[in-house]
Amino acid sequence: MTAPSESSIRGRGVSKNPPNRFERLSVEPDPEAGEAFPERPKTQFLRDTSRSVISYNKSPDLGFDASLNPYRGCEHGCSYCYARPFHEYLGFSAGLDFETRIVVKEEAPDLLRKELGAPGWTPQLLTLSGVTDAYQPVERRLGLTRRCLEVLVEHRNPVSVVTKNELVTRDIDHLLELASVGASMVWVSVTSLDASLANRLEPRASAPERRLAAIRALADAGVPVGVLVAPIIPGLNDHELPAILEAARAHGAGFARYIVLRLPHGVSEIFSGWLEQHEAGQRSKVLSRVREMRGGRLYDPRFGTRMRGEGPLADQIQQLFRLSCSKLDLSRQVPELRSDGFRRPGQLSLFGDPRPPAGR
Repeated sequence: MTAPSESSIRGRGVSKNPPNRFERLSVEPDPEAGEAFPERPKTQFLRDTSRSVISYNKSPDLGFDASLNPYRGCEHGCSYCYARPFHEYLGFSAGLDFETRIVVKEEAPDLLRKELGAPGWTPQLLTLSGVTDAYQPVERRLGLTRRCLEVLVEHRNPVSVVTKNELVTRDIDHLLELASVGASMVWVSVTSLDASLANRLEPRASAPERRLAAIRALADAGVPVGVLVAPIIPGLNDHELPAILEAARAHGAGFARYIVLRLPHGVSEIFSGWLEQHEAGQRSKVLSRVREMRGGRLYDPRFGTRMRGEGPLADQIQQLFRLSCSKLDLSRQVPELRSDGFRRPGQLSLFGDPRPPAGR
């Protein structure tokens, strides 16, 4: 594991690799020996040999039990990403490694087909991008997410997609076919309407106007789509909450949620470093307000409060969200997807499907 210089790296969310909390040793270059970190580190794509692709959780505040992630790590490079520590389980750093060493599940579509076709599978909601974004840049070339959606269409298994990339509109055909049997919805994550701030926070994600355009395209096609205002960073983008909701509603969003900034494990150090590089004048205020909402700490892992925070500031954000949604007639309820249309194609070929194909 290596760490670049403290200077900002163009196109990357962070500029260093903090030590892996599970590893006893870390590697740093020796300037006296002429060693240096690359100024423009290239992304490496590594093969994942996992034999299963559906992950399960027992977190009562997530709203889903099963998720599907074709990729580990994310090239979007969001400095605040709560998923960064997951990369440490692979022996990497939660820092620059997370966005430059992407682990690819090449067999994800085939593994998904096998798991959905197993007798023990109970039809249920799958969240696509439960950890890292399934529509990050490499998806345009590899198409693993699209092929996974094809499998979900075959089985009519419900799916909820979360993304901050307009590439999701490429798959409107599959999402619409699932929506015709009440089995799909999309959450487009919008952090800021300020293109400059968004570019610094999320350097390789779609620009804000492109995300809004994606909402419009999905809504016009008939795919249920909502806006996820996440993360709300107190002292940096919290004042944008009403404007983001208004813009999303104007582009066709039918429902909304928000999540307050989470900084688990080494993400607190990584995000603090990002603030020092990009928003030095706001760093003290932002971290102070995060602590105000987290009982004096930068992170509170308790279920129920980790997504919202607590205290007067958290209450203000919640009230502002509720009032804005009410004013805009924007639902705060998550649509309930259906799994009663689930089918196992192999069985249907023997006995037939009593209902017509979706979308016809």
